[in-house]
Amino acid sequence: MAISAWTLLLPAMLIAWLSHWKVVMVVAQVPGPRTRYEPNWASLDQRPLPRWYDEAKVGIFLHYGVYSVPSFGSEWFWTNWKNLRNPEYIQFMQRNYKPDFSYQEFAGQFTAELFNATQWALLFRDSGARYVVLTSKHHDGFTLWPSKSSFGWNSLDVGPKRDIIKELAAAVRKESDLKFGLYYSLFEWFNPLWTDDKLHLLMQQHFVDRKVRPEQMELVQQYLPEIIWSDGDWEAPAKYWRSEEFLAWLYNDSPVRETVVTNDRWGFGTACLHGDFYNCADRFNPGILQAHKWENAFTLDKTSWGQRFDVTLADFMTSREVIKEIVTTVSCNGNVLINVGPSKFGTILPIFEDRLRDMGRWLKVNGEGIYGSAPWIYQNDTITPNVWYTRRQEASNGSVAVYAFVLDYPYDTNELDIYPLGRDINIFQNVMLTGIDIGTGGDILNQQSTKVVMLGMEDTKIQWTTDRNKLHIVFPPKNHIDKRGLDFAWTFKITIT
Repeated sequence: MAISAWTLLLPAMLIAWLSHWKVVMVVAQVPGPRTRYEPNWASLDQRPLPRWYDEAKVGIFLHYGVYSVPSFGSEWFWTNWKNLRNPEYIQFMQRNYKPDFSYQEFAGQFTAELFNATQWALLFRDSGARYVVLTSKHHDGFTLWPSKSSFGWNSLDVGPKRDIIKELAAAVRKESDLKFGLYYSLFEWFNPLWTDDKLHLLMQQHFVDRKVRPEQMELVQQYLPEIIWSDGDWEAPAKYWRSEEFLAWLYNDSPVRETVVTNDRWGFGTACLHGDFYNCADRFNPGILQAHKWENAFTLDKTSWGQRFDVTLADFMTSREVIKEIVTTVSCNGNVLINVGPSKFGTILPIFEDRLRDMGRWLKVNGEGIYGSAPWIYQNDTITPNVWYTRRQEASNGSVAVYAFVLDYPYDTNELDIYPLGRDINIFQNVMLTGIDIGTGGDILNQQSTKVVMLGMEDTKIQWTTDRNKLHIVFPPKNHIDKRGLDFAWTFKITIT
């Protein structure tokens, strides 16, 4: 088929492919007329994903609490010390604290005297993130707001003597366009109501009735979070947590019903099955296209979500690794949620700030291929390694922009061959991928129908040639690239009209 026919069929081909695979971009939409959802998964799973979340792509996660005081091991300090009796934690306490020291005494040292919500908000804005999620309560039960159900074990009664959630939510909304969300752990390691419910084989729900549900409602009604990031669910089924009931209220009657999104941790067996987006597991990055919207929550400190001092430089992700995680996730229809652990003083360590600012600089140049993008027909190049693809929605003239992210710079040659349309185009593949025969009678990528630019070097003409589906690209001189500060991954925008 002639090239002109390809031009006419390309948009239809993409639409047919997307419909075939049911990619989430098809269902990511602004909710239409008000729908009432029933408190069961069959009904709740029908809710459309609010468009803002799919377009945002990048979020910041904050694990902050009493565990930030010992700053040792991980945010699971209390249970590792008292439940699991981990020798390293026991030795740490023996060497540094009096014999009868309790975990509760750490709360008095959780002072947050240097916490400045505005500084945090400005950093997150500059990082290029589009949403932020703060731990309102982790598994130790300590809340970062004056919970009516957590007397004496919250940030206003002890420690900072401040409503951390209120301050950060206000700063984020004032200083940026970021969406504000809250993490909430369902269970608590040592809460007597929870342990008693477990002793009764979860046949009673005193912990849910008196602690979980009042706090969930209080958080939503008081702070209006647009992300509810549930966790700590795995020791009980969703029916015990009454998760379906809460989500039905959240989607039907809550003040954030139109825009709120939730994850998939609502009771054992719900992960990767129910929720507006799937987490599936910590640091989940399957590397292949997922039909349902998903999120890769990962830590800049490779092993801990909370801040700790028992680290070396090798324990932190490099900026290059962070960018690679963003690219490989977004190419496969995911979002990234990048975790930072603030210190007990309320500060964010310089190494975390460095990674976030590097990310912000990269996204300022390359975000065009990230924010609001959709998966391409191929997520990565199967011929040339470490090249990943996204696409933008078709423009009014029917053009399609494909973004090729090159993660490994071709230092030896300064040239690269990529295959954004796959290795071969033939009738079998056309039918399989698109249901349309686009033919094989000519080069699809050619100087008349195709434009190639390098993001950040738009004023520099890129030299390129084609041989059927192979696109041979000559990079601009490396010193010119370095002068522009382009690093970590290099993006070519391939526009086909």
